[in-house]
Order: sequence, then structure tokens, then C-alpha cells
Amino acid sequence: MPELPEVETVVRTLAPHVTGCRITGTEVLRASAVHPLSLPLTTLPGLRITGARRRGKLVLLELAPGSRSSPEGAAVAATRPSLLAVHLRMTGRLLPRPAGSAPGAHTRWILDLRAPDGAERRLFFDDTRAFGTVLAATPALLDRWRFWRELGPEPLELDAAGFDRRLRGRRAIKAALLDQRVVAGIGNIYADEALHRAGIDPRRPVAELGSGERRALLAALKAVLLLSIAQCGSSIRDYRDADGNAGAFQNSFAVYGRGGQPCAGCGRPLARCRVAGRATVFCPACQR
Repeated sequence: MPELPEVETVVRTLAPHVTGCRITGTEVLRASAVHPLSLPLTTLPGLRITGARRRGKLVLLELAPGSRSSPEGAAVAATRPSLLAVHLRMTGRLLPRPAGSAPGAHTRWILDLRAPDGAERRLFFDDTRAFGTVLAATPALLDRWRFWRELGPEPLELDAAGFDRRLRGRRAIKAALLDQRVVAGIGNIYADEALHRAGIDPRRPVAELGSGERRALLAALKAVLLLSIAQCGSSIRDYRDADGNAGAFQNSFAVYGRGGQPCAGCGRPLARCRVAGRATVFCPACQR
């Protein structure tokens, strides 16, 4: 947490605050919040944020040199980053703030920004659990980052044939869905919800799933992800979008976090188990 829908919502709400802004300063308040492969954040001033997008559970800020007529943007070296990759992990939050705002107790790093109209603002990365990281990267650095190299395809972009090729082996289907090398962005919430919608027991070995079940699972994955994005994600504990707003998809959970409660489909009690070390809720009657 946050997973694909929450990160997508963060990107959509963050983009208007940062796109077009020039980075004028940086401050690192916790060194471990900067990925070991990262270029120093001190290489960022003078670069302009040209866009925000998502890859899996990563927030990506695209960077470009400033205008050559500007001292800040002139003669940018090839070693300066072209991308800022932010992994929110469990409790990371990207928070636009007015210029001069003081960091909070859990602020890990700060970007000072100047908008195209000259307005100044700050971007805080707050992270209560302090597991999140930022990577200021060149293309060559990205190629060295194993997590990036091995990241699977986006589930919303997969077709049935592509999804079928990703599912191999004897491990439990939920374990496969949680593996970011198989598909990117799926975590505990949306694995449980999609498997329930598709009527598949999360413990079933991947190799036992027929072609019809695989197609049903891909359709269920896409449906729950799109529904959650439309509701701005799921707010269970810390998650908020860049405007500080909570999501609403938690109000639509069919199984996640509902162990022992009635199944919305058949009314029987939902069961709990652990799959791939993760708490799992499913309906023994509806998920075969």
C-alpha cells in the first residue's frame, strides 16, 4: 500500500502542482530516503519537471534542462538526471506546500520549485515508516536498477495472450499476482479483490488455471483497478492523494479485510489464510 490505483491518483493530482516547475533547491532530511543508486539530489536544481506519470507503484517525474537562455538551464551535463523515481512504499506521501513551509516530523526530503508564472512552492516527501525512496536517475542508472529492469507489464495494458504468458509455474496464483515481475502495481488489496471477482481460490497453483479462468482473472483485475481509480483509490491508513484527499474504494471491498464477515455473493462467512506470507481473505464457496 499504496498500489496501482493509489499511485495513479497521486500522479493525477500531483501533476498540476509540479508540471512546468523549475527545481531551485533541494534538502535531504533523511539520507536513507535516497536510493543507493541515485545521483545526489543536489544535481536537480536548474532542471524542469516536464511531466508526471506512473510505472507500477512508482511515481515518475520527468526532468529536462531549462532554457539555454537561463543560467540555471545552460550546459546541463549528461550526468544530470532525466527522471525522478519515487517509491512510496507503505506510507510515503508527496505533498505540495507553499513557499517557506517548514518540514514536519516525518518529512524526508524537499524540492523547492518555481512555477512558470514565477510563483514559488515546495514539494515534501513525508514517510512515517521511512521505507520509501527516491532515485534521481539517468537512463544508464535506470538500467542498473534491478527492480526497474525486471518490472512486469502494466495490467491495464495486457491482453489475454500476454497475461497467459506471464503465468507460469506451480506457485499459488495470488503469489504470482503479487510478484512485480509478473505484472506491475498489484498488491494485497487488488489481488484479493480480483480473485474474488473472478471466482478463483487464491491458493490454487497457477498451472491449474484454465484459459477461461485466466481470461476471467485478467478482466477482473482490470475491472477492480479501473473502479478503484475512479474512486481515487483505497484509504485504509495513511494514504492520501497530493491534494490531501482520501480515496473511497475501501467502501466497495468485497473481501479485503473482511475475514469472518458474510460474502456479498453467497452470504457465507469469508475465510482467512496466508498466501506468500500475506494475509488473504476469500470465499470458500464462491472461489473454487
